Amino acid sequence: MISLAIPELGTWEGKIFMGILGFTWATYMWEEYLAYRQRRVYREKVEPPEELKGIMERVTYDKARAYGLDKSNFSLIEGAFSQVLSTGVMVCGGFPALWAASGRLSAWLGFTTGTEIPQTVTFVCLGSLLNTIVSLPWSAYFTFKVEQKHGFNKQTPWFFIKDKLKKFVVSQIICAPVVSGLVYIIRAGGDYFFLYLWGFTMVVVMFFMTVYPDYIAPLFDKYEPLPEGDLRTKIEALAAQIEFPLTKLYVVEGSKRSAHSNAYFYGFFKNKRIVLYDTLLEEYTPLNEKEEENEETKVSNKQENGGKKTGCNTSEVLAVLGHELGHWKLNHVLKGIIISQVNLFLVFSVFGSLYKYSPLYRTFGFYQTQPAFVGLIIVMQFVFAPYNEILQFLLTMFSRYNEFQADSFAKKLGHSVNLKSALIKLNEDNLGFPVYDPLYSAWHHSHPPILERIRALEEKEKED
Repeated sequence: MISLAIPELGTWEGKIFMGILGFTWATYMWEEYLAYRQRRVYREKVEPPEELKGIMERVTYDKARAYGLDKSNFSLIEGAFSQVLSTGVMVCGGFPALWAASGRLSAWLGFTTGTEIPQTVTFVCLGSLLNTIVSLPWSAYFTFKVEQKHGFNKQTPWFFIKDKLKKFVVSQIICAPVVSGLVYIIRAGGDYFFLYLWGFTMVVVMFFMTVYPDYIAPLFDKYEPLPEGDLRTKIEALAAQIEFPLTKLYVVEGSKRSAHSNAYFYGFFKNKRIVLYDTLLEEYTPLNEKEEENEETKVSNKQENGGKKTGCNTSEVLAVLGHELGHWKLNHVLKGIIISQVNLFLVFSVFGSLYKYSPLYRTFGFYQTQPAFVGLIIVMQFVFAPYNEILQFLLTMFSRYNEFQADSFAKKLGHSVNLKSALIKLNEDNLGFPVYDPLYSAWHHSHPPILERIRALEEKEKED
């Protein structure tokens, strides 16, 4: 028999519980409504719109439509499972049960019974383990069925399992000291602990933004300096043109994991690095393959893509980087960091007022104890849920605005034509469907769809 842990409906705990449960289901139904609208677009837009002429061939359009529909159908089933599971965890008292199990395990490991920091670390580790186990079949199906079907998966089952294990171990090693620090500050920080909590998280974020690319990311993917040549010379010239303090230029072996492509930069102050995925570069040879194997791979890739090469040529790569460096030049990254820190300060301030509020803990079945980290999760994930939805929508709008600005910046550098061709190539390589329901797109797309970006570039050209 499964015992329910629903508080009495007439109490504050019951009202809070039903409010949280009701909002989670309302949010889920809203997301599913938007997904339904987009699935309808996939099904009904069998014929490419007239404006796609010269942008996307019919065969690519059909492939993108099938890929989008498969992803949407997968999300429908996986999302329903996740929603029912999370509701079951709340209703059946999953959080206090996990906390009790963590206490027993930490005591078995030799820690003093009732010591909050070891128990919290164990709680987080067990929760992550359970989440990994539950999500593993879904992740495997998506990787080896959906992505494999459409030519994106490059992982073997052994690579997939090893990668998941490595990510789990590394994440626990990282989380343990961070969670310990959070609990210690909450318990020892006094009335203004939320200020210290905010300062601590700011330092942690900055630390990992610095450390992750150099020491953690290479644990999962191979990074090598971009070889000397025309591309490297032109990238360095582009960086010098806009006074971007480039110190290192890497290629990451993304082709071992997926056929999707990307590029990004990182670093603080005068120590900036640029990372290019090998899948972005048309002529780049993966570093861990032999020359004769590469020739077979190239032939295979050409056959899969109708004789076309994937990736971008040198001029198009420069246009893509012009866009990415536009984010730096226009301070989009700095603005994002400021917004996130202001948001964290607000969340911690509210938590500082609520973390001793007993009904909040009793809502989730904690009658005898009030674990600090659990309280933080409740406030961040549930109390702030309506605020988080609104904030996420506003951040999506902000991101779209930034993308248009970065495109305009690349155009001013003289890369308008090449940026358009790069966007078209990357959209084809990633099988991005070009037609979206307006409401779905406005809610979900932090990056504008390709047709909107091309229209904006063309309108800018007419203005100039």
